[in-house]
Amino acid sequence: MRGVTGRLMLLDTASLYFRAYFGVPESLRAPDGTPVNAVRGLLDFIDRLVGDHRPDHLVACMDADWRPAWRVELIPSYKAHRVAEEHEGGPDEEEVPDTLSPQVPVIEAVLDALGIARVGVAGYEADDVIGTFTARAKGPVDIVTGDRDLYQLVDDAREVRVLHPVKGVGTLQITDEAVLREKYGVDGRGYADLALLRGDPSDGLPGVPGIGEKTAARLLAEFGDLAGIVAAVDDPASRLTPSQRKRLDAARPYLAVAPKVVRVATDVPLPDVDTTLPRAPRDPAAVEELGARWGLGGSLRRLLGTLGA
Repeated sequence: MRGVTGRLMLLDTASLYFRAYFGVPESLRAPDGTPVNAVRGLLDFIDRLVGDHRPDHLVACMDADWRPAWRVELIPSYKAHRVAEEHEGGPDEEEVPDTLSPQVPVIEAVLDALGIARVGVAGYEADDVIGTFTARAKGPVDIVTGDRDLYQLVDDAREVRVLHPVKGVGTLQITDEAVLREKYGVDGRGYADLALLRGDPSDGLPGVPGIGEKTAARLLAEFGDLAGIVAAVDDPASRLTPSQRKRLDAARPYLAVAPKVVRVATDVPLPDVDTTLPRAPRDPAAVEELGARWGLGGSLRRLLGTLGA
């Protein structure tokens, strides 16, 4: 990161192009008939984000490893149901719709030609890249994601918020600590503890059986954090119900490893990249060629106009 002192916008890129893929008709196709709905939808989304929020810096954060071995070693069920093919000694292959997979290299090529910083780090998920950029930022941070996991980074004091798409790619919920407290009863710091107690079937996280979201929020309000809850299990005078004490005691092996899995890394070895929002494309010839080859039309033209405004 070089001189990131202004507003930094971090894109959870896979989350957004998945959303674009399912939200934009597959009838949008390149001249050769290849679907480009995810490509065009993502470009339209970035155009809207840049136009509405005018970040000084923009990074498209990528999943170099969507299911890191170090997380799977701690919780083997982590994202296991989404594995299409296992690869010994390398990242497993994620189950992705057949007509989306070919669009991902196009998205990467277009972002590179535009000069939008694109960062993925071997052995880490995009969430970890986002967590590290956020930790190092000197100014306000907008995290754009459809994934609730990143609510744990919300921090009003540091002006870190999550822009969460709630309808297609046009309507965003601006999530700050007030929104988290109203909806979940915790702030950003407490969200990771809430998530690991509650569990998340979409990520293969079992949680603590019998401890749902509301109970988890009440326990965190009572005992402060996960460490306080675990300490309360050993304290006969604590106000845990007998069933809660039994369930939490039985879940100790899970609770010992879950924090490392659920909490995003903040120490990823980021490459030295220029995150400045480009005003003109890095490679105009490549942009023109990609636009024509893939029929990106108005989506690409609008984004170019917004970047140059």
